Amino acid sequence: MCELYASQTPELYQVTKKSIRIQGAVTSLALEYKVWLILEKIAAQEHTTLAQFISTLHQESIERHGKVTNLASLLRISCLTYLENCT
Repeated sequence: MCELYASQTPELYQVTKKSIRIQGAVTSLALEYKVWLILEKIAAQEHTTLAQFISTLHQESIERHGKVTNLASLLRISCLTYLENCT
């Protein structure tokens, strides 16, 4: 039943930390390797760097909603939204 999901290599869901500068402040984000890959793909399609994409997404989310309470979750959901819209 879950063969497709269970057969994923553990490296894809290993959590990796990266430091990103957002509006002049450095923050550390811990995300799964696969999430980082998808974010890099999105950034490339937007013709920007990963750091700039995340910073822009963060700023635009603040402008729309007043704050970002969980940036890691926003990034994961952004990846899911991207994947949903690719099909």
